[in-house]
Amino acid sequence: MELDIKGILDRLPHRYPMLLIDRVIEMTPAKSIVAIKNVSINEPFFTGHFPDLPVMPGVLILEAMAQAAALFSFSNDSGDDSGIGASNGNVYYYVGINNARFRRPVVPGDQLRIEVEAVRLSRVICKYKGRSLVDGQVAAEAEFMCAIRQRNS
Repeated sequence: MELDIKGILDRLPHRYPMLLIDRVIEMTPAKSIVAIKNVSINEPFFTGHFPDLPVMPGVLILEAMAQAAALFSFSNDSGDDSGIGASNGNVYYYVGINNARFRRPVVPGDQLRIEVEAVRLSRVICKYKGRSLVDGQVAAEAEFMCAIRQRNS
């Protein structure tokens, strides 16, 4: 299954400047995802990180992995959101990051390929293994856990 930006916006509560997924090129609901983030010099974080040598912050690469995980974790085969999207009022929070490694800088003009697979999913807490690549080279990798919480209005 693929998702364009409209499908992503229908499933995630994130909006500019925090939406870090541009396209989903492959998704197996409740199992794995391959998503794309096109890195542009127009990203707001580049004005301060770093003005003379713009580098995407590693924490935002990890955030992109979590957003990708949220997209596939609770979608069924028909593509319906059945758990955490903006439509039902739930939010998805990081609760742990393990074995995070940053292998190469991500700079404007790069296309970040985000690959995440489920290790364990439940209705309360989920565990994942992810990596992000640029031109076939690993830029970052990590194991992480996210919790699903009801959003209080």
